[in-house]
Amino acid sequence: MKSYDYLIIGAGLFGCVFAQKMSQHGKKCLLIEKRDTVGGNCATEYTNDIYIHKYGSHVFHTDNLDIWKYVNKFDIFNPFINRVKAVCNKKIYLLPINLMTLNQIWGVSTPKEAMKLIGEKKLKIENPKNAEEYLLSTIGEELTGIFYRGYTEKQWGLPLSTLPVSTYKRLPIRFNFDDNFYNHLYQGIPENGYTYLCMNMIKKCDLNFQTNYFANRQMYNNLANKIVYTGPIDKFFNYKYGYLKYISINFKYETLPVNDQQGCAVISYPTRDVEYTKSIEHKHFMAQCKNNKTTIIHKEYPIQNTTVESHEPFYPINNDENNKIYDQYLNESRQLKNFIFGGRLAEYKYYDMHDVIKNAIHVANNEMWKI
Repeated sequence: MKSYDYLIIGAGLFGCVFAQKMSQHGKKCLLIEKRDTVGGNCATEYTNDIYIHKYGSHVFHTDNLDIWKYVNKFDIFNPFINRVKAVCNKKIYLLPINLMTLNQIWGVSTPKEAMKLIGEKKLKIENPKNAEEYLLSTIGEELTGIFYRGYTEKQWGLPLSTLPVSTYKRLPIRFNFDDNFYNHLYQGIPENGYTYLCMNMIKKCDLNFQTNYFANRQMYNNLANKIVYTGPIDKFFNYKYGYLKYISINFKYETLPVNDQQGCAVISYPTRDVEYTKSIEHKHFMAQCKNNKTTIIHKEYPIQNTTVESHEPFYPINNDENNKIYDQYLNESRQLKNFIFGGRLAEYKYYDMHDVIKNAIHVANNEMWKI
């Protein structure tokens, strides 16, 4: 008889949500995590009375009331609206592109004026085939050049024409003065951080930190009736079809002797003359910060075209070449009856947090129907 019903490899959002749902129904779960914390890339750490988003800024946002109610079971969510700024050629603009942004660039002051000018500047491209065609057909060359072309080359190391439409389709353009970065009804950040949130999810589960599944995968596989794998899918299959490519990020942190360094949580730097893509000031994510003497910021320096063997993977590069490789791994994974593959790395997808949670709940519910 196996020691556990489920072994969950990786204590990120997918793993924690799946474990929570199954343990809620009396199933015995063991999570193993290669890091020393839970939460995956949304992990937080309390330093100098400030919750640090260790792997980039994470604002929870969703239109799904059930998902919103679910996460609020595990911590109080403080309301937070992400009002991103962009620094271009020493000028500060509002993102996403909205009427104030267009007023700064073109001097338009009404929705009608803005829509008319955008209509004149955008190109007529039916069925855009890539991110460049999508942007040119939506906002035209000038805005594409200011906010996206240089940023894309810094972030992805690729021209816009090689990226899928989905890369930027989720970013809105508004013809009013709304500078809320997201369109979703429910938005916030857990009061005690995402790591606390995830730990609350898995209170009924066993958890081992700094544990490498691949060091003795046969032994770990024998611990449970079923295995939930949330790590890189190409690594699981020993890269037999090739390496999947990612963007990695180098985070450079600074603690500064001021109360407020940049006036907001997130500033984007889309132009090529600045090496980093974002600057994040963490105390702005908090409803109340006790520290008014120092602040902590980090800057994000992308590392393009990496693999999981060389750098920590963050963003999958979902171009045709990588997607063809992933499809081969996906087909093989479907042949393994006692394994479940889920999450950002196992599914080689860029997921927002609410989508990860929704998918994990769906997978867990399907498991319960089988039992």
